[in-house]
Order: sequence, then structure tokens, then C-alpha cells
Amino acid sequence: MQPMIETDVIILGTGAAGMAAALAAHETGAEVLLVERFDRVGGTSAISGGVIWVADNPQMREAGMADSRADALAYFRSLDHGDLVDETLEAFVDRGPEALAFLESIDALKVAVLPGYPDYYLDRPGAKPEGSRALDHDLFSLGELGEWAERIYAIEEPKPLMLRETPLGGATAMPPMEVLGERMATRQCGFGQAMVARLLKACLARGIEPMLGVSTRHLLRDGARITGVEAEQNGQPITLHARRGVVIATGGFEWDAEMRQTFLRGPVTAPASPPTAKGEGLKLAMQAGAKLGNMTSAWWAPTLVTPDQPWASGEQRAQIILIERTVPHSIMVNRSGRRFCNEAANYSALGGVFHQFDPANYDYRNLPAYLIFDAQYAARYPLGTRQPGQPIPDWVMRADTLEGLAAQIGIDGAALGETVARFNTHADAGHDPDFGRGTSAYDHFYGDRSREGTAVTLGAIGEAPFYAVEIASGLLGTNGGPRTDGQARILGHDGEIIPGLLGAGNAIACPTGGIYAGAGGTLGPALTFGYLAGRTAALANA
Repeated sequence: MQPMIETDVIILGTGAAGMAAALAAHETGAEVLLVERFDRVGGTSAISGGVIWVADNPQMREAGMADSRADALAYFRSLDHGDLVDETLEAFVDRGPEALAFLESIDALKVAVLPGYPDYYLDRPGAKPEGSRALDHDLFSLGELGEWAERIYAIEEPKPLMLRETPLGGATAMPPMEVLGERMATRQCGFGQAMVARLLKACLARGIEPMLGVSTRHLLRDGARITGVEAEQNGQPITLHARRGVVIATGGFEWDAEMRQTFLRGPVTAPASPPTAKGEGLKLAMQAGAKLGNMTSAWWAPTLVTPDQPWASGEQRAQIILIERTVPHSIMVNRSGRRFCNEAANYSALGGVFHQFDPANYDYRNLPAYLIFDAQYAARYPLGTRQPGQPIPDWVMRADTLEGLAAQIGIDGAALGETVARFNTHADAGHDPDFGRGTSAYDHFYGDRSREGTAVTLGAIGEAPFYAVEIASGLLGTNGGPRTDGQARILGHDGEIIPGLLGAGNAIACPTGGIYAGAGGTLGPALTFGYLAGRTAALANA
């Protein structure tokens, strides 16, 4: 007879959404089982920047920064292309501050306003150019977790910084090396690592110990109601029964090639997420007859493959590029050797440019794409994990002339030379009439803030050697899945609630549709709907 575990609420997934759900369910009076497919916790949340976007959040209020429900809703609705659902959008806007306050009150989060981090679409009503909706994490000491610290995804590469101390967070200088050394010695971390670690500590303090290595097979039902999960642990079948509800918080489906091909609207050649997002929750929801939404969309982002740094499990590893395409002395070109976008635009919107289809050639116009930069860039700015002053990796193409570089890439040398010459003329003049690079406040955020005006992002490419690296069509995660109501309950094909089944995070149709409102636009909804899912499940049949 196979083992059976019975509890009130089962949460599938140990990312930010899953752990927020577990904590909310527990604090609402439910017995909780937190289940993870892999041998590590945190998934995409653990490797993320950890920024949380919530309008009118408690930190804003404490700082006297003005925001309102009306501003937030106006901002989202000005960006809507038909993928927003009023009920879920309003639930996120209305309940996001409550979710954050709850998690802070139980020491599951410790966050601060990220100074000056603007919303991404500053021309829209309700946008906040001064930032304040984006929140950063305080440092966390991994020693507080004991042996569980080693169970956080990719924790072997600790980040002893807060985002607000880095150029990514708007800082003009990093902390001194002696400070970073002290933090490394005491195992302090920031970013998504701090978020996951603090959430995990709060779970462990309440006796919620993640059950690792559990692969789900199908949901159990009693009539219309979901009552648990049939699963395997270490190859052995196990039955998990839930008296009140099952929460799906397993992340997206971008690492499942068949699902990616079936649902996404454009090519994805290099996800920036870890290879844990394989659509497990989506398959369960589809088995249950869930209504799907937002399936063609994702949190798009241009990415850079780092061939010398694969995931521990062997898969290709990529990372989002932000600074690299924004600082001076760099541009992106397509296979024709031409620029095709404002390189400094926000990454989620920029992802769409890689999906432009050329009907004449029956191919994607801007793939492959290349980041082109020169010796000035190499001396001053980073490239992936490579920092200024360090050698340029061997996998980066280089040449003493633009023509030689074009030959290595396989594009027309004359076209690349013309593109660079035109860009240089405009960069020297401080204006980009082709794509408007440098005109938005957002364009300046990741630029070189030691410079003035548009020179923070515009700078001529002219000093040999010249370099090129391929830029991929990537994403941070998918954001489509089962539709929910405003209480995080998953809906069936008929629009009715599937009793006992709830969802949160990248495993569901995002409450903000495909709109990436600003930094933290994934984690804000994930934590909010995790909180709602946990509370709703705990109160079912209580």
C-alpha cells in the first residue's frame, strides 16, 4: 500500500508565490504541506533580482510618496491590449499592499524603496517617473538557515549586495571590496536570494519544511472538488490529500519545448530562468479542465548565453542583458547589419522586436542579433558576469576592423560600417533620430550616470578592437496559465470555480496580463496571489 499524507492545504512549488501561499495558509489557521519537484527550493525567484512592484505599497506610504488605486489602474489600462481582466487586476492593485504588509509583519520579507527606479512606460497616465513602486531586499545572513541554506537554488553563487548598491539599482559606485569580503565571510546575500531565504526561514520557523523531490502525476477529485495529488518521491508513488485545497505555484513552462512551441507567439532561444520551469502546474490545471489565458505571452527579455557557465544540471545558461545594451559605445544590429530598435528600452517591451517576421524571407527579421561594442566599452563596462578590467571571454568575437568583425559574424561589412558611422554621427550630436535612444528617463537608468544628458547612453563606437556577441530572444518566464478569480481560485472552461484548486505566480494567467509595469512586475503579482491563494484555501470548509 502506497504512503499517504493528509493535510489541510497542499502548495506545489517553493518559489516566492508558493512560500507566500504556505505562510498565508498557516497564519490563517491551516495545516500546510509545501511540495517541491526538485532538490532545491526557490526556482526562478532565487536567481531573480528579487524586485517587487506594488502600487501604493507600505514603504511608499511611510516615505510620504503619493500613489493611489486610481493611478495604478489608469496606468495598467492605458497599456491594455485586451489581455487584462478587471477582477484579477483590481485584486492585485487592491490587495498587493496588504500582502506585503502581512509578509513583513511575520519577518518573511524585509524590503525598502528602490530610489529613483522609474516605471517602464513614463508617457502613460498614472506612471511614477520617480519610482517608489519597486522594492528592494535588505541583506540576509544565510547562517540563519543552517543546512537549509544549501537547498536554495544556485546559492553556490551568493550575491553579497543589495540591488540598490549596484549600477542595476541606480548606484554610481559599488561597496568597497573589503565590505563585500566581510559579507561573503558572513554569508550575507541580497537580490532574489535574500527574498527566498527570508521566506524559507519564516516557513521553517512555523514547522513548514519543504518536501523535496516530489513529482506530481495527476490531481485527485471527489466529484467536482480537487482533493489532493497523486505523486512520486524518489521513484516511489505517494498520495497527498488536501482537506481544503491545492495551490499550484510551480512556475512557468518555458523549459518544456513542446509547450513553448505550442503556446508562445514567437521564438525563444535562450530563457534566463533556471531549468525548473517545465509546465508541471499547467499540465495539472489542464487535466482539471481549467480555462487558460495569456498563453501566447511571456516576460520577454533579450538574453546573453554564457557557454562557459552552464546550469549545474548541464542545460544552457543565459542571463538578461540590461546595462550592456544601454551604456555608451554599444549598439545592437540584426543579420543585415542594421540597428532595429532603441537598445535602451525596457527589456519586456524590447523582447517583442525579436518576433518581427519577414514574409519575403519567411524568417524572423532580427534574429540572429548582435551586440557590437568597442575598446572604450570593454575598458569601462561589464559583459554578463565579466567586470571592467577583466579579460573579455574567448567566446566573444573580436577584430581590429568593423569589416573583419562583420566577416566573423557573417554579415555584410559595408552595411555594418554604414550603421556604425550613422550611429556615431548621431551619438556625437547627442540625439538618436532613428530610434529615440536617450529620450526617456528609463533609457538613462541603466546608462553611465557619470555622464550628462543623452551621453549616459549615446557614445560613438570607434576604438579598436571591436567586439560582437550574439543576443538571443529570451524571457524571464512565461506568464500564461489557468485563469483565476480575484481570490486566486482557478476557473474551469465554463468560467465556474474548480473547487479546491488555486494558483499563483507564473503558473497562472498573470493578473496584469502581459504588462510588465516596472521592475518587479513579475514578483508583485506572484506574492500577492500567493498570499490570496493561501488565505482562500485555508478558509475553505474551515
